[in-house]
Amino acid sequence: MAEEQELDLVEITAKSDPPVCKIMNYEKFLYQQKKKAKEMKANASKVVIKEIRFGPNTDEHDFQFKLKHAKEFLEEGCKVKAYVFFKGRSILFSEQGEKLLLRFAVELDEYGKAEQMPKLEGKRMIMMLGPNKKK
Repeated sequence: MAEEQELDLVEITAKSDPPVCKIMNYEKFLYQQKKKAKEMKANASKVVIKEIRFGPNTDEHDFQFKLKHAKEFLEEGCKVKAYVFFKGRSILFSEQGEKLLLRFAVELDEYGKAEQMPKLEGKRMIMMLGPNKKK
């Protein structure tokens, strides 16, 4: 029958008894599957990570300014990667940088939660914050 219609005989489920087959244009079927996969990938939510950089001795005004930006990022649904960058011998003040990041997380508590606590990686102390789930 498939040859008469100039189409392909495609086996759908081989494990059933008897096996289920369908007469269709196989190339068109493959094309539609690729198209669906591409559409699903396009609709998938992309995670955007915004970075905010601090120094170990960041002043209050600068802290508030960066806090305001982080609130906006979290409200948009982006993740925030806050880090303190230590230059030269300022690595000696790593506990000061950790206090700064913890204070940052506490101030942003109503907008997002800390996904990763402050962790020292080389000359950077990094902390990840994720947005709160919208109700």
